[in-house]
Amino acid sequence: MKKILVLCTGNSCRSQLAEGFLRHFAGEHAEIYSAGIEKHGVNPKAVAVMAESGIDISAHTSNLLDEYKAIDFDYLITVCDHARESCPLFITDATRFHFNFPDPAKATGTPEEIFDEFRNVRDQIKTYCADFAKKYLSGN
Repeated sequence: MKKILVLCTGNSCRSQLAEGFLRHFAGEHAEIYSAGIEKHGVNPKAVAVMAESGIDISAHTSNLLDEYKAIDFDYLITVCDHARESCPLFITDATRFHFNFPDPAKATGTPEEIFDEFRNVRDQIKTYCADFAKKYLSGN
């Protein structure tokens, strides 16, 4: 079984969304973890937009990268440039992947405009995770 770590700055939004979708798409083919360079807590808006997609991430926790030092990951996915730049601090032989998703927590505007940005990023991450699972996790 493959072990995957999704890494972001605060383990609040993007990495939480990716963890939820990867768990959904990978099924029993992978163990999925997420962490941050910092720990900001799981964003309630991320929980809400995932629930709209039928995925419950309300029990997810926000974790620091250091908590996973002892795990031998197969894949490391960074979902923001800051995390990718900080990754050399995390020594791993894992195959690395990167995609810089917009940070929905920085969205401004009306409450509906902010939720729309969370939905937009959610949908981008969903597509990325579905493609990743199909390419790297099918039948593993």
